[in-house]
Amino acid sequence: MVTRLASVHLYPVKSLGGVDVDRADVQPWGLRHDRRWVVLRPDGGKLGSAALPALLGLTAAPGPGSITLTARDGSSLTVTEPVDGPPVATDVSRLDTVRLAADEAHDWLSARLGRPVRLAWLDDPRRRPMSAEHGGGPGDPLNLSDAGPLLVATLPSLRRLRDWIVEGALERGEPAPEPLAMARFRPTVVLDGPVEPFAEDGWTRVRIGAVDFRVSERCDRCSVTLIDPETLASGKEPIRTLARHRRHDGKTWFGVRLVPLSTGEIRIGDECEAT
Repeated sequence: MVTRLASVHLYPVKSLGGVDVDRADVQPWGLRHDRRWVVLRPDGGKLGSAALPALLGLTAAPGPGSITLTARDGSSLTVTEPVDGPPVATDVSRLDTVRLAADEAHDWLSARLGRPVRLAWLDDPRRRPMSAEHGGGPGDPLNLSDAGPLLVATLPSLRRLRDWIVEGALERGEPAPEPLAMARFRPTVVLDGPVEPFAEDGWTRVRIGAVDFRVSERCDRCSVTLIDPETLASGKEPIRTLARHRRHDGKTWFGVRLVPLSTGEIRIGDECEAT
């Protein structure tokens, strides 16, 4: 099945807002700059947007050896990768330590989140293996993503989901809602083309441009998708509709996870082939 790469998204800090890019370098553990930073509680436990939706109101953009954090009031801070930063214990799965950023970063984030937090960086993703339960094989490294290096979603699947949401609203006598944004699902790559909705469920291999991937698993969806990334308000969609149409094994599903089999650059418009 031939499609095109429609968009590419980087989330340098896990659970923060990210940036759209025209191209990205594929590394063994994911896209370059994607999910290399994490916000921690003072005790080293990771903070996610399900517990703290305000994280989604901050954006992180990559730079040379750094990231720039931006709040919705326009304030920003550039943080250098703490190559020699002190290691701190963390509860990130299959990882013992991460490196703390400078105190300035902790203070900036704490002030905007209204609670004490720290910012940390994964210096070497090869220290964190993929879980075999999520399709990881021997030697497969992983950035700070939950389960797989890349998440791919397709626009045909999103369009079908939007139709289902509208149909459900009309059945309940409710007005049709605004179209659900793909950003709810936080994919790294989005494909478009003449494929059936949810055809990705059956894919085992994907090639984007000249880079090959294997599909490690389908992606089960959590409560983070219930948070509108623009307003930070929570609702019932898309989980309510996915539970009606896409519920299997006690979970709801949208998108599939990819593991790179090679490295290289991908760019919007690249031809993609899935089998």
